[in-house]
Amino acid sequence: MDIAVTAPEAVPEASARRPRVTLWLLRGTVTAHLIAVVCQPVLAGLFLTGDVAAIEMHATVADVVGFLTLGTIAVAIGYVTGGRGRIWVLPVAVVLFLAEGLQIFLGYARMLQFHIPLGVTIVVAAVLLAIWAWLPSAARARGGQA
Repeated sequence: MDIAVTAPEAVPEASARRPRVTLWLLRGTVTAHLIAVVCQPVLAGLFLTGDVAAIEMHATVADVVGFLTLGTIAVAIGYVTGGRGRIWVLPVAVVLFLAEGLQIFLGYARMLQFHIPLGVTIVVAAVLLAIWAWLPSAARARGGQA
């Protein structure tokens, strides 16, 4: 009696459940966030060169940055759960939101010795997150996790 044992068929990469819509939403929100974040040092520089009205715009854009980060958190929830995207994106978005809240507080408190270095850190984090979102690795489903 011959019993043939066959290996289970591998699921082709194309049919694996990957983030699609949620990835494009994530790309959109982190890119919009990056644009707003990059405007901040420009506006601060304009204020320092004598354009007093730039500080009001700097404060307004800070609010926009906060709302965009909240949007990023919402999209990241969908990307992680429904899209099976990388889990680390969600805590990074939450930490970024908390850092930006602290940044706004430090700015209004005029604690520039902390406001400026934290601002640089936020810009770097926003750049890195946006670059990653556009890399092919962001489109791959996470493996072995529910």
